[in-house]
Amino acid sequence: MRRLSILLAALILAPLVAAAATQVETTAETTADALASAPTDAPAAAAPEAVPVGDLRLVHPADEQLRRVSGDRQTVFAREDGLLHAQVLDAAGRPVEGVPVNFAQITPREKFLGHAESDVHGIASVVFTAGKKEKTHAVVASIPGGDSEAGQIVYQIPVRKRSWVLFMVFGLLGGLGIFLFGMDMMSSSMQRSAGGRLRSILGALTRNRFIGAFVGAVVTMIIQSSSATTVMMVSFVQAKLIGFAQTLGVNLGANVGTTVTAQLIAFKLTDYALLMVAIGFGLKYLGKKETLRNAGDVLLGFGLLFYGMFVMSKAMYPLRSYQPFLDMLQNLEAPLLGILVGTIFTALIQSSSAFTGIVIVLAQQGFLTLEAGIPLIIGANIGTCITAGLASLGGIRDAKRVALAHTLFNVTGMLVFVWWIPTFADLVRGISPGGEIASGDTASMARFIPRQVANAHTVFNIAVTLVFLPFTGYMARLVKRLLPDKEMPEIEAKYAARFLDAGMLSTPALALNLAKAEILRMGKRVKKMTEMLVLPFLERDLDACDRLHELESEVDILDKQISSYLIDIGKQDLNEQQVEEVYLMMHVTKQYEHVADIVDKDLRPLAKRMISEGIDFSESGREEVRAFHKRVVKQVGRSLAAFREGSLEKARRITQKQVKYRALESTYRQTHFERIRSAVSESVASSEIHLDLMDGMRRMNSYAANVAREILARGDGAVEEEEVA
Repeated sequence: MRRLSILLAALILAPLVAAAATQVETTAETTADALASAPTDAPAAAAPEAVPVGDLRLVHPADEQLRRVSGDRQTVFAREDGLLHAQVLDAAGRPVEGVPVNFAQITPREKFLGHAESDVHGIASVVFTAGKKEKTHAVVASIPGGDSEAGQIVYQIPVRKRSWVLFMVFGLLGGLGIFLFGMDMMSSSMQRSAGGRLRSILGALTRNRFIGAFVGAVVTMIIQSSSATTVMMVSFVQAKLIGFAQTLGVNLGANVGTTVTAQLIAFKLTDYALLMVAIGFGLKYLGKKETLRNAGDVLLGFGLLFYGMFVMSKAMYPLRSYQPFLDMLQNLEAPLLGILVGTIFTALIQSSSAFTGIVIVLAQQGFLTLEAGIPLIIGANIGTCITAGLASLGGIRDAKRVALAHTLFNVTGMLVFVWWIPTFADLVRGISPGGEIASGDTASMARFIPRQVANAHTVFNIAVTLVFLPFTGYMARLVKRLLPDKEMPEIEAKYAARFLDAGMLSTPALALNLAKAEILRMGKRVKKMTEMLVLPFLERDLDACDRLHELESEVDILDKQISSYLIDIGKQDLNEQQVEEVYLMMHVTKQYEHVADIVDKDLRPLAKRMISEGIDFSESGREEVRAFHKRVVKQVGRSLAAFREGSLEKARRITQKQVKYRALESTYRQTHFERIRSAVSESVASSEIHLDLMDGMRRMNSYAANVAREILARGDGAVEEEEVA
C-alpha cells in the first residue's frame, strides 16, 4: 500500500510539474504579448522635463500580465534571456514617458545591465541574460538622481536549469519514500519488541474510559502509530477479548499519543540523521541479542525518517521563489480546502504522523502560515480513519463499529474547530515561541511555524479527547443504532471462521490474537462434542449422533482454516516469542482435532451399532461410563482454560489429573472383567463396546493433557509428550 501511495503522490504532483514547465517556457512569449496589450487609454504622459526627478517613483508594472513576467521572483532558465520591466510614475500616480532607468546586477556579482527610457505607459525594459549556474540574482532598477527609496526597485531572479522541476519532483518523491520507510521501520520494530506486552496491557486496562484513554496515549507514544493502536482495538473486538464500548477511550487517547511524533519531528534533528542511521545499522547487524537488534531497527528507522525530511527540504528549496506554488499554499488558509487536502493525502499514505511530518517540513521552508497548517493537520486526523476502516472490512459487527466510532470522533472534532481556526491560531501563538509573525518574513516563519504547527496538533487532539471522553457511552449507543446487529446465515454461523482476518497478517501480534480466539471457538465445539458423547450410549439418542457428526464437520473445517492461517503468520517477520506462539497454537489445534476425530470416527459408529443391536450396559457399567466421562469433560474444559490464560498452574493440574484418570480407567477395566467372570449378561454382551468406549475416552484425556504439556514446555522447558495409542 505504501508503494502505491508513492505512485499516487506522483500523480498529485504532476499538475504542479506541468504548471511549472508551462509557466517558465512561456515567459518570453507572454512578455511580448503583454507589452502589446498594455493599456492604450492611459492618461497623457507628462513631459519628462516638467516633472522634477525627486517627484518620480519606480514600481513594478501595474498591469497584471507585465507584473507576472517582470522578472521579480520569476524563474529564468540558465544561459537564456529574460526581460525586466519597471514603471515610472509621478507623484499623482500617472505614468511618465522618456525617463531614463538604470538596471544593475548586485549579486552574485556586480554588473551593469544597461539603461532604458520609459515609454508612453511609463515602462522601461532591459534584457537580462542568465548565467550557467543555478543561483538567485539580485538586480536594482533606479532613476538617476532620484530618491534613494522611491526611485528604485529590486528584483530577485532565480536562475534554474530546464530540468529543475523534474529533479525537484525526484527529490520530493525519494525523500517521501525514505521518510515513510523510516517511519514504518520504526513503528514495526517497536511493535515487534513490545507488541505482545502492550496488547496484554491494553486488554487489561480498558475497562475504565479514562484509564483506557491514558493507556491508548502511552501505547501510541511507544509504537509511534495511532493507526496501529486503532487496528489493535479492531482486532481485540474481533477476537472478543474486549467489548466495543471499551475501545472508545483508547482510540481518543491514541489521537493524543500520536502528537508526540509531531513534537519530535518539529525538533530539527536532521543534522544528526546520518549519525542515527550509522548507530542503528551497527546495532541491527552487529548486536547479538534480539533486544539490541530491535533497538537498532528503531534507531535506524528514526534516522531514515529525519534523513527523508532533509531530502524533501532540499528538494523544496527552489519552491521558495516559485510564485504559483506560494500562491497555492496561500489558498490552503481556506479551511475546507486545507482539510480536504489533509484528508486525501493522509488516506493515501495511511499515516497521520507521516503527513503531519510533511506539513512540518513545508513549515520549515517558510512556506506555511499557522492558519494554513491547522486545517491540514485537522484533515490528517480524518484521513487516518481509513486504516481502521480497512482493518474492519470482513470483520464482525463490533469491529466495524470501532472504525465508525473513530471516524465520528475525528469528523465531529473537525466540525467543532473549523469555525474558529483564527481564534485557535491566536491561542496556539500565545503558548508557542515566535508569536505573531509578519507576512512575508520567511526566515521567522521557517524558524517558529514548525513548533507552532506541532503545538496546534497537540492542543487540538487533547481538547477533542477532553470534550468527548465523558460522552463515550452516548457515542457507543449512537454507533450501535447506525450499525445494528444482523443475523448471520446459518451455514456461515456453523462452519466459517469468524475471527481470522488476512488483513492482519502483516501485524503478527494482532493476527496471533485472532488465531487464538478462533482456536478457543473450535475448542468449545470439541468440548460440546465431549459432553454429548454419552447421550447415544446411555440414552439411546440417535439424533445426538447426527449432531456429533455436524460438529465434527465444523471442527474439521476450522482446523484446516486455522492451520492455514497460522502457516501464513509463520511466513511473516516474527520474533522468537511469536514463533513459539505459532507452534503452540498449531499443536493445540491438532490435539483438539484428534479429540473430535475420536468422537466422530471411533465412538459414534459404536453408539449406532449399540442402539441398532439393542445392546445395553449393566448398571455398574453405566455408572463407570458416567463417572469417567465426567472427568474427561473436565479435562477438556481445563485444557481450554489453561490455553486461554496461559496458566502453568492449570496445565500442571491437568497432567496430574491425567495420571490419576489413566489409573482409574485401568481400575474400571478390571472391574468390568470381574463382571464378565461373574457372568453378568449385560457386561458380556456389551464388553467390546464398553472397552472401546473407555479406551476412546482415555485417549481423549491424553490429548487434552498434551495441550497442557505443550503449555508447560513453553513455560518450564521441555516436557515429554505422551504417545497416544
